[in-house]
Amino acid sequence: MIDRDLALRVQRLLSERTPFVLATVVRAHRPTSVRPGDAAIVLADGSIEGFVGGVCAVSSVRLHGLRAMETGEPLVLRLLPDEGDGDPAEAMEGAVVERNPCLSGGALEIFLEPHLPPARLVVIGDSPIADALGRVAGAAGYDCERAAAGDGIEIGGAGAVIVASHGNDEEAILAEALRAGIAYVALVASRRRGEAVRAGLPVPTELAAQLHTPAGLDIGARSPGEIAVAILADIIARRHTDPVPGRPARPGTPAPAAEGSARSEATDPVCGMRVAITPATPQLVAGGQTLYFCSGHCRDAYAAQHAVP
Repeated sequence: MIDRDLALRVQRLLSERTPFVLATVVRAHRPTSVRPGDAAIVLADGSIEGFVGGVCAVSSVRLHGLRAMETGEPLVLRLLPDEGDGDPAEAMEGAVVERNPCLSGGALEIFLEPHLPPARLVVIGDSPIADALGRVAGAAGYDCERAAAGDGIEIGGAGAVIVASHGNDEEAILAEALRAGIAYVALVASRRRGEAVRAGLPVPTELAAQLHTPAGLDIGARSPGEIAVAILADIIARRHTDPVPGRPARPGTPAPAAEGSARSEATDPVCGMRVAITPATPQLVAGGQTLYFCSGHCRDAYAAQHAVP
């Protein structure tokens, strides 16, 4: 069972909208010091808090925990010693099997559950379309924040900024959102007025070109509710076809490796384990090259063998 301190840490991460993966041991074969119910959290930088086994188990939890964070899909991680305890072919859908060459204890099964904050939408304006968009986005599971034009609102970290203020203080917030690199910036306006606003934005032409106006998919929407659906549909479509770095475009689609991504991995030159390339992974610079290891033991063994200071 998750201990009190870790449970409080989970609550803080949730309240701070910090992504993490909760790793919980669901089965442990003897001999092993870990027990079912032991748990840890994996953070985006690869650091791990809690206990789910020794250093070799932690290395695999780090690698696959970060992958689960990228995909947003939970999975069961089965860790088996090299000499085997079961057949990897027995893996069921939603499970990953790793042969861990340095696992000193028995087999482990660990449930990796990603907790990702809902995408944050910022809607500017108090128009009927803004009201409808707030309702529709909330129903779809988005974290929607509202502000009146000119009130000022923090847009950093938002997945989308939609301005529906009917001409009130539009240019400043649109320019700020475009400069901040917000993935989806839209203006609710007619095509003619939208192009006029675009032309007057105090940003480089290539940034102004990223403004979506008229906002939303062209589905013939007329009422505020229909326009809100069209805007949210456009946001959803673009999130799944043009994802953030390291996240698959749609379920089952491999994502391109990004620097710092869990899909950026290395092979421990001592034991042959696959490890994630993260700041928390044991590492060593040798011959101008950074090497990554499953544990400090393998790192130290490599340094001693190759006389690395």
